[in-house]
Amino acid sequence: MRSTLRHGLCLAVTALAVASCGSGDEPYQAAPAWSGRAPSLPSPPAVSTAPVKVGDSYTVAGASHHLRSRIHEKEVTKASISFIGYIVEENIATAPSCAIHKVGKKDPDDCPPAGQPPIEIPSFWIADTKGAGKDAPRIRVLGWAKNFATVFDAMEKYNKLKEIKDPAKDLVKDDIWNVDVPFPLPAVGAKVKVTGKYGFSFAKSSTGLVSDPVNGVLTYEKVEVLEPAPEKAAFKNPPSKH
Repeated sequence: MRSTLRHGLCLAVTALAVASCGSGDEPYQAAPAWSGRAPSLPSPPAVSTAPVKVGDSYTVAGASHHLRSRIHEKEVTKASISFIGYIVEENIATAPSCAIHKVGKKDPDDCPPAGQPPIEIPSFWIADTKGAGKDAPRIRVLGWAKNFATVFDAMEKYNKLKEIKDPAKDLVKDDIWNVDVPFPLPAVGAKVKVTGKYGFSFAKSSTGLVSDPVNGVLTYEKVEVLEPAPEKAAFKNPPSKH
């Protein structure tokens, strides 16, 4: 008796399931192809063809890629590395007058003037190609001079030199960061091999953290000029008279 009831119940459930999936549903109809206005989509980003390294030195594109990689990050951050690239920007030329003076003098209390951005740390930027714009991968190099007073002293001394014969006497030493200020001073157009500690941030400055979460920054140790710049680095604004 139980077997008969169970069999009957199964038949009823099966019939109900078949009925729910039966011919009462609307048949599938393919949608026509879109004939309206085509969407406006951005162009895909260009894929860099630059090699990761050239000899023993990294390219800007190669190192910045490794820096953002969980697999390769330690390859570029565990020890000092070198880059070969072109200086495409520096902030010596744009230093405000109030910050341009001899070492030992204090910046005026109103330096920078109200409404102007804070004074940057002396920096230069390198890229894989000469004249690369700000949309191209570039790495900021800091730690070669603590302020523009140090750059001012170096410029006064270096403009009288044709070459470095005795580094201990000829080079200007940054006494805070314990590095030799580069000779010649970083200038746009020079091809350089620069060595230092690479990472996302520069923390030596007492004025605050400098970071770049995309391309990273390089804390300077030394630089070799492979091709000189067409013109020497120079201040565009006049030195302070205070």
